[in-house]
Amino acid sequence: MQNSLKAIFPNFSSELIATIEENGSHQDFKSGTILMRTGQYIKNTVLITKGKIKIYREGEDGGEFLMYYLQPGQACAISMICTTKSEKSQIMAKVVEDVSVMMIPLQMMDKWMMEHRSWYEFVIETYRSRFEEVLEVVDNIAFRSMDERLEFYLKRHSDACGCSEVKLSHQEIATELNTSREVVSRLLKKMEQRGLVKLNRNQIELLNTNFTN
Repeated sequence: MQNSLKAIFPNFSSELIATIEENGSHQDFKSGTILMRTGQYIKNTVLITKGKIKIYREGEDGGEFLMYYLQPGQACAISMICTTKSEKSQIMAKVVEDVSVMMIPLQMMDKWMMEHRSWYEFVIETYRSRFEEVLEVVDNIAFRSMDERLEFYLKRHSDACGCSEVKLSHQEIATELNTSREVVSRLLKKMEQRGLVKLNRNQIELLNTNFTN
């Protein structure tokens, strides 16, 4: 496991990797599992070693607001903040592809910030990258029309999986964009007519991943 962790987190020192192996706990979760709920206290943060997790807010009406995805080599900045401040979670975390994680206890996070430079740099970079990603999402909502938001959304999915196929139904996309399925279907059809995507059952193939530029 030590060699595989080093491959996934190449900037971690050998000493930090050994400490993670000694103090962390490896766990696997199936797609669809809710790892974190709004209002829940968080006692651990997770390092993703396999799969994908969706981080989102959930409205009172059940609507979802996608914030970002977590993939191998990443950790959740918001869970880190909630853990260190002993605050309740304000987000939801759901497994969208079977994941393997290393659970890191609160007391270890604080200790490693002082003892391991590579952990300190990882945490700071996690905060920075997630802050920039959330700003991008806010800008997208505040300043873009729905068709631009849909294109942005599809490109994020494509970038997250490193593929050109988005395996989601029109209803799932509508839920995450807080709009109706009919609106999503109409806009996707227009994108197909423009040669940007190819529509299949519960799958959208991106023919041009640079369309939001």
